[in-house]
Amino acid sequence: MRRFAALALLSASTPLMASETGANVNFHLVTHPVGWVALALFVLAYVAVIFEERIHIAKSKPVMLGAALIWGMIAWQTGGVGENANLTREAFEAMFLEYSEIFFFLVVAMTYVTAMGERGVFEALRSQLIRYGFSYRSLFWITGLLAFLLSPVLDNLTTALVMSAVILAVGAGNARFITLAMINLVVAANAGGAWSAFGDITTLMVWQANKAQFFDFFRLFFPAVVNWLVPAMIMFFALPKGRPESTESHSHIKHGGISICLTFAVTIAITVIGRQWLDMPAAYGMLTGLALLNLVASRIDYRQRHYALAQGEEEHGYSIFRIIANAEWDTLLFFYGVFACVGGLAALGYLELASTQLYGNLGPTTANALMGVLSSVVDNIPIMFAVIKMNPPMDDSQWLLITLTAGVGGSLLSVGSAAGVALMGAARGQYTFMSHLRWSWAIALGYVASIAMHLWLAKSVFG
Repeated sequence: MRRFAALALLSASTPLMASETGANVNFHLVTHPVGWVALALFVLAYVAVIFEERIHIAKSKPVMLGAALIWGMIAWQTGGVGENANLTREAFEAMFLEYSEIFFFLVVAMTYVTAMGERGVFEALRSQLIRYGFSYRSLFWITGLLAFLLSPVLDNLTTALVMSAVILAVGAGNARFITLAMINLVVAANAGGAWSAFGDITTLMVWQANKAQFFDFFRLFFPAVVNWLVPAMIMFFALPKGRPESTESHSHIKHGGISICLTFAVTIAITVIGRQWLDMPAAYGMLTGLALLNLVASRIDYRQRHYALAQGEEEHGYSIFRIIANAEWDTLLFFYGVFACVGGLAALGYLELASTQLYGNLGPTTANALMGVLSSVVDNIPIMFAVIKMNPPMDDSQWLLITLTAGVGGSLLSVGSAAGVALMGAARGQYTFMSHLRWSWAIALGYVASIAMHLWLAKSVFG
């Protein structure tokens, strides 16, 4: 204790010296009171996020406030010390640029998903599945497979919500099927998002940070398959037999829905080409796709107005900006708060300390596996952003390993991923924290098996 107090006194009484410049600045304030208060603010902000439903405060508010206070204290502490004032501003600007690229990527992606939903694309998919008289066991595999294949293109949250509507509709009255199918859905959606740069925020951050190229993520396909199939095969034997009653359900895609889907595919292609061959950030391709979506929206708007005029009805224009207004702004601002908080802790020196303790002492494989387990309690976004800011010396296979573990580790608990949290609300008591926890052992087996599969492939196949 005396040694710790001496370090704190020394830190408080000596001039601040930043070790690097720009994005990698480190003011070495870990043992300074400012560092202690900043760390406490981050912990309190994240506790408020965890208890969002109980305290009825949107998750973006505490982390944004925490970020403002953390950076304010850093600026106050370094403001009068020569070049450190400029370094603080440069560090904040570097963090904000990283966030801005993610922000515009997500805005466009959310706009496309919302537009497809408004045109009835997802409802038509749900309607088709309900009309066929599949058995409970067939539906278990179909919904899981669709989630695994859709989440790399959409995202795990949207995919889980779309497929959960199918499960709840066809499984009404059979609580056991709904519980097991929901668990399978969470695991499949998270696993599917891990092998695509578009599948999850964590993969997007790794891609943006140049830690892996777009096609490198496909190396995680088989580990992701193993992560999903191992618990799915175990749960399969607990599924009820029989089949739900078939219902007549008809839903059609509105005009422009197919065009929006095709435009989204073109947008993904532009984004990949721009990133891989033109060395442009992913936001460049996505914003180009937003321009294309606006052209499609103009055509839909013209047709709707023309039809309303011919029918003598009130005109209802179609604007892509109204769809953008319905994006998950709380989620987008939450990401800003997380980026800013973690960036502030990095500037204080905490991430360099954590990198030394974790990756220096335990080694990258063990550290990455533990980070994945931690992501089942703490959201995988701050986990991944912290690792990127730490920037431990790792080869491509280890960066892909942390991408895998951070993406699928959240499946261990129902609160470990956005998909699990959303489904607990959608299922209204039929899928709960405890029902998921009963099968966490099976999910953990899949987690370990996926890590083993990735390490084997990295050594034997990819060299």
